Amino acid sequence: MKPEFIDYSLYLVTDRGLARGRGLPDIVRAAVQGGVTCVQLREKTCSTREFIEEARAVKEFLRSRGVPLIINDRVDVALAVGADGVHLGQKDMPLAVARAIVTDTMLIGISAESLADAVGAQGGGADYLGVSPIFPTPTKTDTAAPLGLEGLQAIRRAVHIPLVAIGGLNRQTAAAVVRCGADGIAVVSAIVAAEDPEQAARELVQAIRSARRTWA
Repeated sequence: MKPEFIDYSLYLVTDRGLARGRGLPDIVRAAVQGGVTCVQLREKTCSTREFIEEARAVKEFLRSRGVPLIINDRVDVALAVGADGVHLGQKDMPLAVARAIVTDTMLIGISAESLADAVGAQGGGADYLGVSPIFPTPTKTDTAAPLGLEGLQAIRRAVHIPLVAIGGLNRQTAAAVVRCGADGIAVVSAIVAAEDPEQAARELVQAIRSARRTWA
């Protein structure tokens, strides 16, 4: 899937620890039905084989809906399942090394926790940025201090590639980051932990669309 065709509006990041005992493939399908436009599978504890099986379980469904599958951290898993992209943090495989491995066959997203991170990732050829954390979030404890809306705006002024905001985002906070120039919002618990993931996604889509109408 070419970078220019990616819709980052509502970007789901999975976390099985928040799934309330439900299977992640079921949550992903429900979320896409509700309007999720991009899915990142993030697995920190399962085996490589289990990660691959999970990715394959959702890949064809996502592809039939035109929704890209992004793999968190694991370039090997992304290649094994033919994912659309891989997302890398500041402590993961360097961008240049990953690009040499995947060439132009898939997207590479980079987590940016500062203006310097963002500018460096764009200069290194990243396809998009995951800017985080915008607000405090309990789903990740190893992040930098929250950037806030001012930090997001500073990064938006400095780079031209797509920005996906993450960290403490929900239907109450989504509008603000969209109005600050984010191309999309990434959520974890707002969908994965929701009683009804499909409805939760629909409500987030409505918030994003409303913000774009008032910001345009």
